[in-house]
Amino acid sequence: MQTLIQTIEALANKYAAELDAKVAERMEEMKEDDTSHYLIYSVLGITDEEGNLIDLYQNKGRFLYKYAGSFLEEAAILCFQYKFPQARKERVDNTLGSRPKRFEIDCLVDNNAYEIKWRDATTDGDHITKEHTRVKVIQGYGYKPIRIMFYYPNRDQAIKIQKTLETLYHGVDGEYIYGDSAWQYIKDTTEVDLKQILTNIAEAKRRKRGN
Repeated sequence: MQTLIQTIEALANKYAAELDAKVAERMEEMKEDDTSHYLIYSVLGITDEEGNLIDLYQNKGRFLYKYAGSFLEEAAILCFQYKFPQARKERVDNTLGSRPKRFEIDCLVDNNAYEIKWRDATTDGDHITKEHTRVKVIQGYGYKPIRIMFYYPNRDQAIKIQKTLETLYHGVDGEYIYGDSAWQYIKDTTEVDLKQILTNIAEAKRRKRGN
């Protein structure tokens, strides 16, 4: 278990360093950006200083969400591999259409095909169609689709999409697990308390920063 904890800590440090480097790179690029659109910001009552901060944090936010999702997915897979060494990613052909040609299973453990999300705030109806095809294809391979999402969205339209996806998973005899239940599922299934490990890492970093 200690080796796993150290691996997750190293993974966290790796993603943190990559995120920091990516943000720093983008901040340098933004110094050369055309800011003529600030005129429209001003028309809408936003100062140049506020506009600059909005653009900066919009870019930071995109990188943060991407890296947060990738990190948590990889950490969860490490937990599955700790308990089930045969756990792996898997790609399957799309037997119900041509786009995309293949679907990826984030983590395949025996017949359980896990889709792992840190959160999903999409409001795009096309997302439902694609996900419907994906779970039907996975079911066709004899696997059980299981969606694990650690953080539920806050906005009404995004929540509506998630409720539809939950119905979709249940309709193919799959499982849809989110929020506190997702953390508990990882703990019960893999015997790894991932949330506590991440809490300890976060607290250690806060202490290091002096917060």
